[in-house]
Formats: sequence, structure tokens, C-alpha cells
Amino acid sequence: MDQFAPPAADLLEETGLDPADWQRLRALGHRMLDDMFDDMAGLREGAVWRPMPGAARAALGDALPLEPQAPEAVYADFQRLVRPYATGNRHPRFMGWVHGGGTPIGMLAEMLAAGLNANLGGRDHAPIAVERQVIAWAAAMLGLPADASGVLVTGTSIANFIGVVVARTAMLGRGVRADGLQGAPLVAYASQAAHGCLPRAMDMAGLGMAALRMIGCDARGRIDVAALAARIAEDRAAGCIPFLVAGTAGTVDIGAVDNLAALAALCAREKLWFHVDGAFGAMAMLSPALRPMLDGIEAADSVAFDFHKWAQVPYDAGCILVREASRQSDAFAAEAAYLAREKRGLAGGHPWPCDFGPDLSRGFRALKVWMTLKTYGADRLGQVVAQCCALAAALAARVADEPELELLAPVGLNIVCFRYRPDGAMAAADLDRLNADIVVELHESGAFAPSTTRIGGRLAIRAAIVNHRTIEDDVMALADAVLATGRRLRT
Repeated sequence: MDQFAPPAADLLEETGLDPADWQRLRALGHRMLDDMFDDMAGLREGAVWRPMPGAARAALGDALPLEPQAPEAVYADFQRLVRPYATGNRHPRFMGWVHGGGTPIGMLAEMLAAGLNANLGGRDHAPIAVERQVIAWAAAMLGLPADASGVLVTGTSIANFIGVVVARTAMLGRGVRADGLQGAPLVAYASQAAHGCLPRAMDMAGLGMAALRMIGCDARGRIDVAALAARIAEDRAAGCIPFLVAGTAGTVDIGAVDNLAALAALCAREKLWFHVDGAFGAMAMLSPALRPMLDGIEAADSVAFDFHKWAQVPYDAGCILVREASRQSDAFAAEAAYLAREKRGLAGGHPWPCDFGPDLSRGFRALKVWMTLKTYGADRLGQVVAQCCALAAALAARVADEPELELLAPVGLNIVCFRYRPDGAMAAADLDRLNADIVVELHESGAFAPSTTRIGGRLAIRAAIVNHRTIEDDVMALADAVLATGRRLRT
């Protein structure tokens, strides 16, 4: 900061929080933007992840600031304490979890949205029109009707929760919102490979985790449809009320896609709500080559997915779509005197987004999705999805060619689960520990960030390829690094 700059307290207007010197803040803003562009442009040359040093952790434990600080000083703290120690998912060699890499357009959109500071809970204004357009585009991408409803939320965890609540209300009627379940023994179904947010959604909806029946999977990691049908019949005979089946498009461990067409047909026969958790896999609909894997998703009653994964929108940007808008509004719309709807004026524009979900205070998430889709186009994003899957196939082939590497699960989309397996016998626990240590070593080196999971009781190194910046050299270098690190730790 300039040593002749005015004290921090003099940087603000006498009333309000706007700056006394707009030019000075403008200069700082331009510098911030340039710094972030430089940071993004140089991602490949930097570390994937760095552990926070003790001094940085301590500094982020400071007491509540009471007096103003110069924005330049606050920005210097960001550069020193925050920016170097982020998750790392922007980096092309981050392959641990299904996190999108973000884009510079998305970053700029976030800045613009923050500048408008719009609340998208309701009322009649352009940001809500943007979100409605995004919802219509999403329905078109997935093959749902043009008049399907939906809202943008934090992520698929909340989107799945909304799906469960809508399905519950569709089964029991609007009265359930006032009277509760009244002992109705509702039960739902998902595969054993389903994401952990689904049992939590059942919990939050007041149904209980035990009411979600976890059905076994076939050799490809897909829900066993015959076992599902048998369990539905068993539950009906026991006096339970089946109401929902949740299919998965891209399981969390291996990226398997359930037979959605078979699930849709079963739900139609059994008169059950068909929900799809497509957190990342739904975006495969953007790739003509991959789209057939998701046949049946267009028949879903509701679909939950994220734009912040394969669509590369910055966090957070989840989405829930519902085939019949009236079903979604039945589950969430509520009247309040201070939220009266009008035919004209700012209080117009009914229905409002708060009629389709639990949030009244909602940020302008839609702008970064809208700008991403308009700037890059659905076809280009579909190419990114296909590229990630091709890279996963290349890594799986490399694993198959290496005697010291072992593939632990089939590769359906973009996730490769494998492990280092050296020559010579090793106890199962020791082999698990060795592979866990390999992953930690790769993290702490800053070179790669895979994750771990368990496949058939064995610890696997899990490479989830989601970033649009990742190329074949990166996945081959990961295999090289696993081999080199495993050999070093083994000896």
C-alpha cells in the first residue's frame, strides 16, 4: 500500500460504505482482476495443492476486526493467506473428486452478479428471467418438457432433498405439509452405490434414513432392477407405501449409470415417482456419443444435477428440474402478507422461485450458468465431457498394461479406480496402507490430487477426470507418479 495513502478510516464516505475515493478502489479492482487472470493462466506451472502453514492458520484465527482496514491491506491478506492454499480443483492434475475446473468467464460472471446484488427469491426483474431461461435450457438438454419447472440451488445434495419432498407431497397430497406423515409408512429405493446425500434427504424430509431401501448392484455397478422390483413387492405386502425410486447417472465411486429406461418403465407400472440423481453424469447428455448411456432420463419426474461439475461453472450451481410444475409448487409455495403477489409492479412475476424450493434469499447463481452456456455453447461443453471420458479410458488402458497396477472397477464414464500392487505377497491391510500413503505423498508433493475409495473392501486410488484443462499427458504422468511413489515407499 502507498505509504502516503490516507488512513483506512478515511477511505469511506461519512455515511454508508461506498469509498470516498472511487479511483483508488477502481485501481485496486483492476489489479485484483489482472492478478486472478495471471493466476488462472499459470495454473499448470503451479502446485495442485499446498498444505496451509501454521502461521496462515493462526492468522485466520484472528479476533473480529472492529476498526476499518485499507482494502489494499485486506487484499494483501487474501494473497498471502488464502489464494495459495485453495482446494486445487482448477488445476489440470486435480483428479481426486468430481469438482469442475471453473472458467474465466464464470469468474467474471460472479463479479457481475455480485455487483447487481440481486435477490432471486421472487419479484419481477431480469435476473429471475435469466434463471427461468437457464431452467428451460436445462430441460431441453435432458429431454424434459419445455414447461418443466426448476430452481438453481447450492448443489445436488439440496436438489435431491427437494426431489424427495416433491415426491412425498405428490404421494400424500398438500395436506402432508400441515399434518405431517400421520404415520404413513413411506419407503423409497436407491442402489447401494447411491450418494450419501440421498439417505440424508430422507432424514431431512422426516422420513428416516431406514425408509430408503438400498438395493444391490450388478457387476457394472448399476442397480439390480429385478431385486428392486422384488423389494417393492415385499414392502407392499408388509403394508409399506413405496413412493420413490432414485436412479443414479454417475455413481460416486466408479461413475456407473443405472439402467434408467428400465427404472422408468418399472416406476410407470408401479405408479412411483422416478427421480434421477445426475450430479455429474447428467451432463453426458451434451455428448452425442455418450447420450445413449442415459436413455430413460427424459422420462424422469425429477432430475438433480450440478452445473459446477462437468459444465465447469464456478461453485456453487446445482439444479433441480421437475416434470410437472404444479407438483413442485404444491410442495413449496406458501402465502405470506409481506410477500403478496401482484399483477403489475415489482411484486409481479408470479410464480416466484421461492414457490419451487425452500429458499427465499437466493443469489444470482443463474448469471454464471447463463454466461457459460452462451459463451461456450452446449456442443463445446459436450466435447469436454467426451474428452474426460476418453482420458479415463486411456488411463484404464495404461493401468491394464502395467504389471504393478491393478484396475479395481469397470470404467463407465470418467472415473478410474485402481491401485499399486507390487510384486510379492502383501497382507491386505498393508497393501491398503501403501496405496493410501501413495495418495498422501502425491498430495503433499503438489504434483497430483487423486482421492481414495473402497471397491470390494479394497482401498483404491480414485482418479475422477472432470477438468477441461486435463490432457493425456496429465493422466499418463499420474500413472508414472503412482508407480514411482509406490516403488519408493515399498523399498
